Amino acid sequence: MVAHLLRLKLLLLRNSLKRSPWQLVGIILGGLYALSLLVVLAGALFVFGADPALARTAVILAGSTAVVAWAVIPVASSGLDLTLDPARFTTYAVPVPQLLAGLAAGGLIGIPGAVTLLAVLAQAASWYRSPAALAAALVLSAVAVFTCLIAARVAVAAAVSLTGSRRFREFTGLLMIIPLVLLGPIIAGVADGIRAGAEFLPGLAEVLSWTPLGAVWAVPGDIAIGHYGAAAAKTLISAAFLALLVLAWKTLLLRALVRPPQAGAGRKAAGLGLLARFPATPTGAVAARSLIYWLRDPRYSASLLILPLLVVVLLFAGNNAGAEAGLMVPLALGPLVAFMLGFSISADVSYDSTAFALHLATGVSGRADRAGRALACAVLSVPAVLAAAVLPAALTGHADLIAPVLGVSLAALMIGLGVSSAVSARYTYNVPLPGENAFKTPPGSTGRALLVQGAFSLVTFALLVPVLVPGVLAVVLESTLWGVVTLLAGLLLGAAVLILGIRLGGRWLDARGPELLQQVSINK
Repeated sequence: MVAHLLRLKLLLLRNSLKRSPWQLVGIILGGLYALSLLVVLAGALFVFGADPALARTAVILAGSTAVVAWAVIPVASSGLDLTLDPARFTTYAVPVPQLLAGLAAGGLIGIPGAVTLLAVLAQAASWYRSPAALAAALVLSAVAVFTCLIAARVAVAAAVSLTGSRRFREFTGLLMIIPLVLLGPIIAGVADGIRAGAEFLPGLAEVLSWTPLGAVWAVPGDIAIGHYGAAAAKTLISAAFLALLVLAWKTLLLRALVRPPQAGAGRKAAGLGLLARFPATPTGAVAARSLIYWLRDPRYSASLLILPLLVVVLLFAGNNAGAEAGLMVPLALGPLVAFMLGFSISADVSYDSTAFALHLATGVSGRADRAGRALACAVLSVPAVLAAAVLPAALTGHADLIAPVLGVSLAALMIGLGVSSAVSARYTYNVPLPGENAFKTPPGSTGRALLVQGAFSLVTFALLVPVLVPGVLAVVLESTLWGVVTLLAGLLLGAAVLILGIRLGGRWLDARGPELLQQVSINK
């Protein structure tokens, strides 16, 4: 049965790769990237191995991080690899011990599992200078690997009742954007902390070595420096922790097999909701429907979550560039927020998926469709852009920047909405399906998505140039007159592009509606 489960995992992996050649390319590139990191890691381990104490500290810290990552990442990504989801075996009489062994071994199939196994073997081989430490590391390699794999399974199984809820998946998916947006500041902060607290790391490693996270990684190092009693105690800790993980996984697995999670019942609608707050016209109906998506669909609301994080990123960029952080935020925040929100509806038809048939079946005109989607976005984006353009300048004492920054920001928003209204009626690409993780990258979508997004950025920037020129003059010359000119030019040009984009997009939508429905129906 264990071999059958492994063959099933390999078969599923093979079929997923055959479905799209781009997915195979992605696997190959991901494997090459992982191997390059593995080579660097192995090289560093062999260099550190000359100093057993230093190598011990590095291995404990890296190993503890790996265990935490394996436990956290699958839950944060709504289940990283559930091709062998235990709930799918509910109707099969598979003995629990064999099911546990098969699912655990199946975790080695794939880039994360394979890289973890190779990394553990590499750290074991790095202790070649001490035969006793090498032998202990090789013996405990299986314990270390399966501690990582089963920690992930326990975390997913513990959260399986929650991940059956769409709201939980949406919440955890949105949380993933925070470390992604703040990746630069996080990396810089960690690097500064390591440089400033190099003396702190050995103490941290010593503490972790007596915890379940770091015990298994500390044994070879303890043997290499002659601490045999501590090595024996930590071996017991690591074995007991693995046994506890297996017991917890077995308990959760039995519960999942007996009572598999079910999706919760939908909420009953009370009244017309947002539909009652918009005009009883085709444009109003489309706007209400789109605004509901903005409020409930994480693929849209993720755009709103990014906005406050931009302030942190801009402050970080200003400090690193040596510029005054108080000037960087007032100048850049408004236009960036406007550009992002203007772009956010460029894949509206793709996000609709097969629900786009509703627009065709009801006979909504293309112009009403485009105008309704732009109106829904404007309800949220106009206040956000006004706040991002006005408040930073006012709070930092740069009131003279309000007019030019506001002009550029409003122009960027309206031009973005206009270009998006035309682009989404002409081009589609694979996006996460409704209910999926908002940051999932569908296979085969990267190339076309980058092409469409790159073209959108170039067109938007080109159309924005007539507003940028007086805006730059207003800032450089500190001219109130040029600031007013920028504001007026931004309003006029932005409105013109928005109206033109809605009309052009509506014309394309009327002419290509069935073709668009066919495209979004196969973009899965």
